[in-house]
Amino acid sequence: MAEIQKTYHVDVRMNQRGITEEMLGLTLEYGDIQGDKFVTNRKNLKSILGELDMHIRQLQKLRKTALKLMDKGGISVVVDNGNLITTYNTDSYLTY
Repeated sequence: MAEIQKTYHVDVRMNQRGITEEMLGLTLEYGDIQGDKFVTNRKNLKSILGELDMHIRQLQKLRKTALKLMDKGGISVVVDNGNLITTYNTDSYLTY
């Protein structure tokens, strides 16, 4: 989306109505477009929260896997011509 410039008027209204930059950004990013407006309401915010919760769960699972890999010292995966050949703990590889 093209850069949208804030006017003095919107700054004043945001301050009067307790609307933060983050709220404005979320509405511009995820709100429904209705003519010349971006709109969030309870219904689409519930949907947005569901999507965010799903992403949080995915990130938590990825973080858990990364921590397990950290405990192992990492792993190495050997690939040749698109085939997975072998894998081993990186710390277990002895170099002479």
